[in-house]
Amino acid sequence: MGDIEGGRRDEIKAGPPDNQEDAIGDLKVERDNRHVGTLNRGLKSRHIQFMALSGAIGTGLFVGSGQVISLAGPLSAFLAYLITAANVYCVVQSLGEMATYLPLPGAVPVYASRYVDEALGFVLGWNYWYQLAIGCPLEVTVSVVIVDYWPNDIPDVALITVFFFAMVITNCLPVRMYGEAEFAFGAVKLTTIVGLIILMFIITLGGTPSGEKIGFKYWIDPGPMNEYLAAGSLGRFLAFWKVFIQATFSYGGSELVATAAGEAENPRVSIPKAIRRVFWRIALFYVLAIFLVTLCVSSQDGRLLEAIKTSAPGAASSPFVIAIENGGIHVLPSIINAVVLSSAWSAGNSFFYSSTRVLYAAALDGKAPKLLKYEKWGVPYACVGATTVLSFLCYMNVNNSGEQVFFWFSNISAVSTLIVWAAICVTYLRFYHGLRYNGISRDTLPYKSPLQPYLAYFAVCFCLTVALFNGYDAFFPGKFSAKTFIPPYINIPIFLSLFLGYKLIKRTSFVKLSEMDLWSGKAEIDRLEGTWPEVKPRNFLERLWFWIA
Repeated sequence: MGDIEGGRRDEIKAGPPDNQEDAIGDLKVERDNRHVGTLNRGLKSRHIQFMALSGAIGTGLFVGSGQVISLAGPLSAFLAYLITAANVYCVVQSLGEMATYLPLPGAVPVYASRYVDEALGFVLGWNYWYQLAIGCPLEVTVSVVIVDYWPNDIPDVALITVFFFAMVITNCLPVRMYGEAEFAFGAVKLTTIVGLIILMFIITLGGTPSGEKIGFKYWIDPGPMNEYLAAGSLGRFLAFWKVFIQATFSYGGSELVATAAGEAENPRVSIPKAIRRVFWRIALFYVLAIFLVTLCVSSQDGRLLEAIKTSAPGAASSPFVIAIENGGIHVLPSIINAVVLSSAWSAGNSFFYSSTRVLYAAALDGKAPKLLKYEKWGVPYACVGATTVLSFLCYMNVNNSGEQVFFWFSNISAVSTLIVWAAICVTYLRFYHGLRYNGISRDTLPYKSPLQPYLAYFAVCFCLTVALFNGYDAFFPGKFSAKTFIPPYINIPIFLSLFLGYKLIKRTSFVKLSEMDLWSGKAEIDRLEGTWPEVKPRNFLERLWFWIA
């Protein structure tokens, strides 16, 4: 930390006369508090790790993967999830380094304001809030779709109300209560996914009541790669490219570990630990689970959600449930469907929490109304109220099919995710060069991400390319409509309008390396470092538990 402190000393030497030091000291304390906020650091390492699992493992894996397999075929689906996992690794590593150095609540827009431009901080704060907040009605919508797996006469509006207000109530409780809830749901997900991976492997080998050995049967017929909009190699490429947006939606939420940094105990230990472990768990679970389920379910199965090739309405079933049914297992599908339901609700709950913290950070940074800074008992209730208002979009499901609402919300959310990920990596690149300009060695940082800045450059290029070209099918003859054009592209003009509008009105300029603020708010974190007790495992079981959580 010597280089950092040296940089701060140089800044002080260039400061004003002694008779102004008291006034400047008061201003610095106020500025530090503005960025740090007054939320409680009540989240333990196990909470942080399972929150990231809960946010990223939900409908994208259990339900949305059905869209990917149906449209693109098994090989294309597997490759899309594998490549997108590599992109997520780049984003999480970039954000993790900044969040460990300066762990603030929902700090993504704060970093953008400090290292790039205040206009980017403004638009990123609101866009990130919107992206996360829209995940709440999306997950509520899918929860209702999942319930429809069982024959019932419960009105959709009643189910929506139950699922939605359960999220609101949970997020009104102290953050430790939220952390415990997500830890419990995350443990269920973790156990279920491990069980599903084992079960899918057993099904492919014929270890089911039907006794059918599947192997690579469905990769051979109907084939490893489906065609979309055109025949031959071009059609297979178009199908492969189209599903990257759904794969992105599936991985959305992987970066939530950094969003919670401002409420984490010992963040400079727990955040790097979570970054290293959560990503590999998510990538392993997704890639391996998707590979195995593509072996067990045909891409032409009409029960897959949004069976696009046949234009048939989806059966709102998870491909994992379909695989179990095809194997002749009669009781387990309902159990798995119940777990999928809990996973969908838990993912929505994580999105709700993260959206409120991002909005709170924007308010602390002066990029949102002061009213949103209101908190009580460590909960930003004003931000909870704002997210609740937007989440009333879940009632769209009352007058539309759940599959249609899911398509709109997931597409909009995925494009927004790509824009945010690209902005995060642009911010990291400025942070990276700012450290070099100020003579701060990255070796002195609490966490140094590998292979930088190349990971950030790759993520920026990948995210922007997918965001710009994912809606290509809208421009094919006879394909242009509001459904094909608006969801893929509505976020781009909104993002640019907010960025340019704020820049013109506030007359902001890009932050120069010499003016980059790398220190405000850091003193508070430094004072807390070392005050948390270091817990060491005493035996093998505790070492195993510490590895898991």
